[in-house]
Amino acid sequence: MAIINFGSINIDHVYQVDHFVQPGETLASTHYQQLLGGKGANQSIALAQAGADVRHVGSIHENDATFKQTLIKKGVDCRGVKCSETPSGHAIIQVTPSGENAIVLFGGANQTITADTVNKALLDTSSSDWVLTQNETSSIADVLRLAKESQLKVAFNPAPMSESVKALPLDCIDLLIVNETEAAALTDKEELDDILTVFKEQWSHCEVIITLGKAGVMMLRGNDTIEVEAFSVDAVDTTAAGDTFIGYFLSAYSTHTDAKRALIRGCAASAIAVTREGAAQSIPTQKEVDRFLAKHTK
Repeated sequence: MAIINFGSINIDHVYQVDHFVQPGETLASTHYQQLLGGKGANQSIALAQAGADVRHVGSIHENDATFKQTLIKKGVDCRGVKCSETPSGHAIIQVTPSGENAIVLFGGANQTITADTVNKALLDTSSSDWVLTQNETSSIADVLRLAKESQLKVAFNPAPMSESVKALPLDCIDLLIVNETEAAALTDKEELDDILTVFKEQWSHCEVIITLGKAGVMMLRGNDTIEVEAFSVDAVDTTAAGDTFIGYFLSAYSTHTDAKRALIRGCAASAIAVTREGAAQSIPTQKEVDRFLAKHTK
């Protein structure tokens, strides 16, 4: 069973700052790092770290091939990652002392994925496979539609959220994963109770996970609502926390692990990630998650 992730690969430029820069302000950074990132790459690494057979489909500039090698070393199958003449996608990330982040994103090579790319990537799949995608690449509609036509399970994380998401073939989705901001934008509601009502009434064709930050996570599954509390930790950087959750949850859930157990595992992995700086390098290993769960659960 494989998970085919049509996802972004970004070069993250991470700046530690006292506060988010304000309009007209010039702000000195206390620290700088250049790292592998992108929601797609982060989720692929989390999936691989969690033990999944993950195949990444994406694009990166030919001069940035070392970042592709980083994915491979983490256990990601990168035969679907093409080197392009288009500049790699990149992100400018501000991180405050409290661990909050603000991000400016440039799509670059992530926008060179075509319907032909998707078709070729789906040729070698089986009915037990999953497809995962986010909102940082081109041809997302093709990914959703062609994956469903291939009778594969489809997981969608519409991040970063935009109005264009509403025009996608959302009926092709089997699992929707959103945070509170994305859920509000997708349902045009602000209060959580109203958001839940819309999902229950209009999204009955799929399961919905809403990550709630420090409040934990909630999953709508048929007539059931499953809630899991977040683990209490001292956060230093929330970058890739959601991606880590998705990778660890989907790795477990796709192998028929009980939904609540999969949610708890995702929350544990995410809790570890926020205690570390950076994106991809903050994602824990299976052994680290196992030790954390042994310590924090009965």
